[in-house]
Amino acid sequence: MTDAKPVRVAVLGYGYWGPNIARNLAETQGFDLAAICDTRPEVLSTARRRHPSAFCGSNPDEVLADRTIDAVAIATPVSTHCDLAVKAFASGKHVLLTKPIAGSSREARQIIDAADRAGKVLLVDHTFVYMGAVQKVRSLIEAGELGQLYYFDSVRVNLGLYQRDVSVLWDLAVHDLSILGSWVPRRPTAVACIATGHVEGHPKDVGYLTLLYDDSFIAHVHVNWLSPVKVRRSLLGGSKKMIVFDDLDPVEKIKIYDRGITQKTDPATNARGPLAYRRTGDVWLPQFDLTEALMVETTHFQRCIANGEQPRTDGRSALRIVEILEAAEQSMREDGRAVPLPSEA
Repeated sequence: MTDAKPVRVAVLGYGYWGPNIARNLAETQGFDLAAICDTRPEVLSTARRRHPSAFCGSNPDEVLADRTIDAVAIATPVSTHCDLAVKAFASGKHVLLTKPIAGSSREARQIIDAADRAGKVLLVDHTFVYMGAVQKVRSLIEAGELGQLYYFDSVRVNLGLYQRDVSVLWDLAVHDLSILGSWVPRRPTAVACIATGHVEGHPKDVGYLTLLYDDSFIAHVHVNWLSPVKVRRSLLGGSKKMIVFDDLDPVEKIKIYDRGITQKTDPATNARGPLAYRRTGDVWLPQFDLTEALMVETTHFQRCIANGEQPRTDGRSALRIVEILEAAEQSMREDGRAVPLPSEA
């Protein structure tokens, strides 16, 4: 019995994130990196040195028209996502699309509809969902280790990189929203947001985003392009345990704290007693898979194509994030008013 024919894949866009995608696709079993496309000659020169067996050209339509190419990874500016993805599906190709899926929910739906019509895989590159630490926290939540979830509080700040086509919310908050969606798959009911910009001619660079749910759970995301330090930290609090996820900690990315509060109720009178604080519980450092998240993602993409698996980060989960960001933009225009989210179709 011979091995299955490798999936020939092309990368459109070889700028900031494209080289990482190309490297992982080239190293993923079952893929053959066939082509790299970018409009900048100096970038293509680098791509040729790194991937000498891949065709390198500047015309994406030429790559999309190539019937020998089975899939494309699109790592171009958000404003180009809809046009390129729809063309890719129309030409019969599977698509890995960098985040966010599109600049509007309307365009996101166009991409999803195109994938459905073509019967092809659409996987959106929400890389953190594939990270071993994030998956470990999800498994702990599903096992009930944290109890009832109370809150999610995340900080993602650094100095730059400024984007010209999207605000700090669409650039950085997307990561935290994808992590939150993996840990708490329930849909929020409303979004409130305050953001501001400090550089003329550029989008908002500091933002505070709050997500409200149909119970007492609440989520908050702080993003900033103007911080003197880089912070990538999330807190997840529950009735039994609490978690600190620090992506920049090379050794202790996840800390689980057996701490919290309890309130006893008198069974005879049903009266609530005083609060008791658990401040000295154990701190647990769980083990998790250390494989590069992007390699996990590209391997998953290959299995989705070969075996028909459902992508963990499919178009509809990416659409939910875009809808949250659109509601956040409306909230900003209305001085932070909580904007209800549309009901899911």
